[in-house]
Amino acid sequence: MRIAFLGTGRMGTELALHLVKDHELTVWNRTAERTARLADAGAAVAATAAAAVDGAELVITSLFGPDAVRETVIAPALIPGGIPWVDTTTVSPADADEFAAAVPTYVGVPVVGSLGPARNSALGVYVGTPDAALRARVMELVAPWADPTRLIGVDSGRKAAVGKLLANLALAISAQGLREALALGEATGTSAEETLEMLGGTGLAFIATMKGPFVRGERTTEGGDFTASAIAKDARLMIDTVVGTADGTASDDARPRPGSDLPALHGALASLEAEIAAGHGEHDFSTILLEEAERTGE
Repeated sequence: MRIAFLGTGRMGTELALHLVKDHELTVWNRTAERTARLADAGAAVAATAAAAVDGAELVITSLFGPDAVRETVIAPALIPGGIPWVDTTTVSPADADEFAAAVPTYVGVPVVGSLGPARNSALGVYVGTPDAALRARVMELVAPWADPTRLIGVDSGRKAAVGKLLANLALAISAQGLREALALGEATGTSAEETLEMLGGTGLAFIATMKGPFVRGERTTEGGDFTASAIAKDARLMIDTVVGTADGTASDDARPRPGSDLPALHGALASLEAEIAAGHGEHDFSTILLEEAERTGE
């Protein structure tokens, strides 16, 4: 298949590398140097997004967020009529509705996981469109990205977007929980290693295992798998989604659902934003767990 792949950042590159083996791939990225790995793997490189899309049978986008999608795809009406558009960008449910209204062939395909799972065909992948035939076609196409048990077809891009935001909400809040567990451990004279071990039988076991190598100093956060800036961007999408769906029509005696303002997520976002302000936005989001020397391996 002739595929245009727009957006070859860290995740986009890993996804596209799976496809270049079996398809005629043309890639584009705003920063042209980031297409080098794919060019070396056999992909053609286009100078513009429009040139990449010209003649393509399917278009895939892997962009930083919904505003980048609007600028690159929606504003210039980039997708030719009838050509499927597979968007792996993390967007809000409202964004997904907007994009589907603008491009009837829109398929929301957000991926759940970081670079390691992407390289090892172990991502969670949602494939969202009401067109059952198109959904099946795209699920077959993106199967090389996914853990087969986590390749999930849903009936709208909106629903796919919700699945991705829920996954990243759990990740952000559990990382904040680990941050606070380490602080509690330190305050009680418990070493970081002991704290990680004690968390093994708790609800924080997953994040403690995932981020343990950073806490132990076995990895630095520089060049990490999932940056603080990226997960902070996703957290803002979640908060905006909740704010945007509040209709203010509750009766005087009705009480809002506990946590409806996402207080735990606000706490996680505050930690991430502090790291971004300190110049660590492009570090792995494990940066919220570490002191400066631990973060850089000094």
